[in-house]
Amino acid sequence: MRTWKVSLTAAAVMAAFLVPTSAHAQAPTLPEVTVVASGLNNPRGLAFGPDGALYVAEGGTGGTASTAGQCPQVVPPIGPYTGGFTASISRISRQGTRTVVASGLPSSQTSKPAGSFVSGVADVAFGAEGKLFALISGAGCSHGVAGTSNEIVRVHRGGSITMVADLSAFLKAHPVANPDKADFTPDGNWYSFVTAGRNFYAVEPNHQELDKITSDGHVRRVIDFSEFFPGNTDWRGPTAMTNRGGSLYIGTLTPFPVKAGAAEVFKVNPRTGHFSVFASGLSTVLGLAFGKDGTLYVLEMSTQNGGPAPATGAVIRIKGSSRTTIVSGLNFPTGMTTGPDGNLYVSVNGFGGPTNARAGQVVRIALSTDRQDQ
Repeated sequence: MRTWKVSLTAAAVMAAFLVPTSAHAQAPTLPEVTVVASGLNNPRGLAFGPDGALYVAEGGTGGTASTAGQCPQVVPPIGPYTGGFTASISRISRQGTRTVVASGLPSSQTSKPAGSFVSGVADVAFGAEGKLFALISGAGCSHGVAGTSNEIVRVHRGGSITMVADLSAFLKAHPVANPDKADFTPDGNWYSFVTAGRNFYAVEPNHQELDKITSDGHVRRVIDFSEFFPGNTDWRGPTAMTNRGGSLYIGTLTPFPVKAGAAEVFKVNPRTGHFSVFASGLSTVLGLAFGKDGTLYVLEMSTQNGGPAPATGAVIRIKGSSRTTIVSGLNFPTGMTTGPDGNLYVSVNGFGGPTNARAGQVVRIALSTDRQDQ
């Protein structure tokens, strides 16, 4: 098992824009949106810890290191990637103070023609006994970061990182049925994961798969979505994931340029691998969260054809057959969770290149049905 020693630092931001969208019926009254954390570098997945603080996965700012000629690369125009060690994990206290829990983690970026979009720490989650885990997505030789791999890691007190499972190695040893060769990433672009007892489930959109990872590092593929959606026209790309009542709920990204309304949410039985469409007619889903009453909230990164377009992100509430846009105009939102106060917390301005440094924020969306619980 590999252990990375990382530094501890402290730091402390940006704004979410609110504009109407016609994707779904607009809520009569938009909920209050408040900035709770700023100065983040490409923020992604979010999780509340047992201490009541909010933990944020940060993609970092990529880097300039190259592994061209050392290993298979992502083909142009998406690749080749370059990378560095600029990703981190931050803790936001109940009072809004930001502390960097772990830093110096792998971060990478696409080519300049492709926008220099950054990936690093994709998601964070708490497991048994309140242990903090992270999903690393910006690592690996194909991402320009030699000597590293995409992994699920345990984050220890004091800032050390221990590998739980090598996800890059699994992808290379177990190819999917129909890889998309146009922008194939050997190490994968893992996006989100959830804990299940002492085990994990993780999704990877580039290869199109859902995998189960045990606490001792064994990885097993649950679903190869490429068998059902091969090629650029049918590609789905599982991204956001949450769990409820023994089922997994997985959102999809769909091909680029964005095709509004082409994304879905799948309901998955993780034991059998059977899945069905829970909701359709969505766009670029990058976050899922259940409210206290079982309502599903869906985070859409961009809701216009083409793009992705800035300031077009939205949160959709799905309750039975009712569907309502509760917030629109979010600027490149990339992750969402429900807080212990019943409100939604969303990463915004989380999708960009090195010039996006410290522009990221987390905003709180006050849900009217939960305000009485605050």
